[in-house]
Amino acid sequence: MRTIPDELVRRYLEQGWWTSDTLGDLLARELSAQPQLEFRVHSAVRPYSGTVGEVENNARRLAAGLHRRGVGPGDVVAMQLPNWVEAAVTFWASAFLGAVVVPIVHFYGRKELTHILGDAKPKVFITAESFGRMQFEPDLAADIEIVGVVGGNDPGVVGGENPTFDDLLDDEPLQGVLPTDPAGPTLFAYTSGTTSAPKGVIHSHRSLVHETHQLVGQNMMDTGKMLIATPVGHFIGMVGALLMPVLARHPIHLTDVWDPGVALKLMLSDGLALGGGPPYFVTSLLDHPDFTTEHLAGVRTVGLGGSTVPIAVTRRLADLGINTYRSYGSTEHPSITGSRWDAAEDKRLYTDGCPLSGVEVKLGEDGEILSRGPDLCLGYTDDALTAKAFDADGWYHTGDIGILDQDGYLTITDRKSDIIIRGGENISAVEVEEALLAMPGVAEAVVVAAPDPRTGEHATAVLRMHSGHDLPSLEEVRAHFEASGMARQKWPEELKQVDEFPRTASGKVQKFKVRQLVSSGR
Repeated sequence: MRTIPDELVRRYLEQGWWTSDTLGDLLARELSAQPQLEFRVHSAVRPYSGTVGEVENNARRLAAGLHRRGVGPGDVVAMQLPNWVEAAVTFWASAFLGAVVVPIVHFYGRKELTHILGDAKPKVFITAESFGRMQFEPDLAADIEIVGVVGGNDPGVVGGENPTFDDLLDDEPLQGVLPTDPAGPTLFAYTSGTTSAPKGVIHSHRSLVHETHQLVGQNMMDTGKMLIATPVGHFIGMVGALLMPVLARHPIHLTDVWDPGVALKLMLSDGLALGGGPPYFVTSLLDHPDFTTEHLAGVRTVGLGGSTVPIAVTRRLADLGINTYRSYGSTEHPSITGSRWDAAEDKRLYTDGCPLSGVEVKLGEDGEILSRGPDLCLGYTDDALTAKAFDADGWYHTGDIGILDQDGYLTITDRKSDIIIRGGENISAVEVEEALLAMPGVAEAVVVAAPDPRTGEHATAVLRMHSGHDLPSLEEVRAHFEASGMARQKWPEELKQVDEFPRTASGKVQKFKVRQLVSSGR
């Protein structure tokens, strides 16, 4: 783990950004405050309807069962579950025990799961017998001491003597919270998207507790009943579903499959709202044939982040009367910048916001964004990655490129890895994508570098079109770019079409997979 400069530790403690609270302390206090709040899972295969207090009681029963089996502070509990009630039970139980939880997105396959379990070395693994294409494979968990399978009632399914999930619950719930160091690890979050092997990001109790207060305090959550679709196996899904509503004392509504049509029905039948996230979740609602002006009441305020936020999207939402703002962060540093819902419209729509409480941002010589703050992680499970990404002064080198305006508002312009070098000229993939999104019929645009024998690289545009629209011709694209006044060397020189992009759990397009698609010639 990285070394945090003493001066930063003192500052974060003096300002109250870091406290003596562990994650278990926060949850125990807030869950007991309003146990009657609704907790529902909207699922075709494993629905649930109950209260927050009932779910907490089961979490304490699981904590007691695990503690009796020798699980305590610092032990690692991995869970690979969809947005089911058992995910909340497992996550909250781990916090009460002072354990380190490892959320794993439910659609990770054998390759990713083998890597994560081998890297995290959990003492406990909670998973589902099956969900969609996911299927529990006992041999992957053969070396794990305690395994609990949700839905695995047949001992032959789970293999060996491993108990099912229900078998792990004691009759009597654990009382209180086991003491642990708030500066110590509480979460290993594995990221994917820009690398082929997920990286294990280590968060402390301090960073995660501050992050939860940060998001709720910055009004990045609507006051209504929110439908959470982002998988709890992903960092932002976990925070948004299992921590933020608890601190905000809101009902919890989860769904295990993102279906825009179903979400639209729930917005009307249950009075649910969508508060934002990656643009894909919001635009898929607006593009659905069942969307009507009646649904606008459920998307009155939308915070966008988690992936590149095109200006065309924020402008479209604002024109519909939706209060829209952008934010910027990563699994390593979750909340770097953000605009409040009441900031000036040009700041909300066209920038990624200003530094949030306790956060510092500066630009390196090449325009790379460097950040540090109380919600910054402790580093990676791989020491070499930690040494590369963090410097001695506590700055995290994000790998993103940006600009700061005179008011301190940040705008992400690119990633280092997303720059196309054509004949020695740097081309911003984001800039080209923005121009493509202004063309009729283009739903999403991803621009990547393709090898070119003449210029070294050229820009290839991969487009997802709206229903009923054909892929534009290269001539039409050139005419559009010429009319926009963009320099000729930035124009796409190749076009490809996809029905859907490969995505991370948060909805972010996995550009490394798009590059693989382009380089393979498919």
